[in-house]
Amino acid sequence: MIAIITGDIINSENHLATEWMGDLKTYFNRFGPAPMHWEIYRGDEFQLKVTSERVLLSAIQIKALLKSVKGLDVRMGIGIGLETYVGTGVSESNGSAHQRSGRKFESLKESKVNLSIATGSESHDFTLNLMLRLALDFMNSWSVVSAEIALMVLDNPEASQKEIAQKLGIKQSAVSQRIKRARLDLVLDLLAYYQQVIGEV
Repeated sequence: MIAIITGDIINSENHLATEWMGDLKTYFNRFGPAPMHWEIYRGDEFQLKVTSERVLLSAIQIKALLKSVKGLDVRMGIGIGLETYVGTGVSESNGSAHQRSGRKFESLKESKVNLSIATGSESHDFTLNLMLRLALDFMNSWSVVSAEIALMVLDNPEASQKEIAQKLGIKQSAVSQRIKRARLDLVLDLLAYYQQVIGEV
């Protein structure tokens, strides 16, 4: 089982690629080299191959990374399943994970949702996508500051608020307020629930 994220960047036409491209590539490189693990094509569309266990965390990190640039957001379809053909790059490879991701991505504009998942299990998909829609209600509204703190906490889950405060050069109470404002307790609960579900798929 693998996972594929197919995405495109919302409002990229109003921004220079230099504002986000370097950080996004650096993030993608964590998972392996292009084009076998990730590709960016047509300027602002991308595909990323990750493990099914960490795909939702990765999708939320990508969202936080892009929302750290004022005015940007991202649309992503996640597909979980098999990879039955390995091409010269992730976008040329095939299997149920690729197909589910592509179909999910295509349906996003119509459904006016910008993050959705297909695991191959209807009952799990229904619950996960309902939870994602509820979480997007506040994640879509993340300010630059909320997105930055979300990225930092998700990247360093073991770090204390004191350590994060030192890194950012702000007071611990300010870190606590930012974490509350970004609703990171709910994001972490969602990720914990996803870990349970993915074990059953």
